[in-house]
Amino acid sequence: MNDAAPITVLLVDDEASLREPLAEYLSGQGFVVLEAESAARARSRLETDRPDLVLLDIMMPGEDGLSLCRHLVESRQLPVILLTAKGEAMDRIIGLEIGADDYVTKPFEPRELVARIRSVLRRADRSGVEPADDLAYVFEGWTLDPLKRRLTDPEGTLVPISTAEFRMLRAFCDHPRQVLDRDRLLDMVQGREAQLFDRAVDNQVSRLRRKIEADSRNPRFIQTVRGGGYRFGADVTRKAQDTA
Repeated sequence: MNDAAPITVLLVDDEASLREPLAEYLSGQGFVVLEAESAARARSRLETDRPDLVLLDIMMPGEDGLSLCRHLVESRQLPVILLTAKGEAMDRIIGLEIGADDYVTKPFEPRELVARIRSVLRRADRSGVEPADDLAYVFEGWTLDPLKRRLTDPEGTLVPISTAEFRMLRAFCDHPRQVLDRDRLLDMVQGREAQLFDRAVDNQVSRLRRKIEADSRNPRFIQTVRGGGYRFGADVTRKAQDTA
């Protein structure tokens, strides 16, 4: 990670009793911290600021954290860590399904949160682009651009794809025709070993199938391996991207 560039975190939580001391702690750890007490305030801050990561409380008055999370991962492509209460297991699952990168359950140890932040940023390539990222993935006319995180179909039409969907498709493209079990996929996509979220993997696969399969009920690309997980049933090549 590039120490010369301070990491900016947007902390979104309506509870000042948690938000303010946490912001102070993170500032002491070298982060630049922006605060927002609501989703509306967070959206306003995003008009002028570009954080590297968002810490987002789920339960807030007005627009809730899940709605804002969907906007952040689909429109802004920002890494998101959810701040959740113990009783919000279903909301955590939904959050991961729509593309959140991780979650921390309240009350949490601030040092653990810092470790999660750094782990998420490493997975998001905060420190720079890997050399191989200048090559696009191509399979049966489809193209996945790892630099711009864009997916185009064989006719050249841009297909909207969330951050989590991009990561899962890239994992499949990196391991074509290999069986990937749910634990391995979960670790590559979310960076967690939490078996509770096996269902999140299945739902991400279903969403991807609806976007790239001609018939999502009879998939050609993302094939289910009974008792084993999933296999990407296409050959994948890498090619230089058009810079025009």
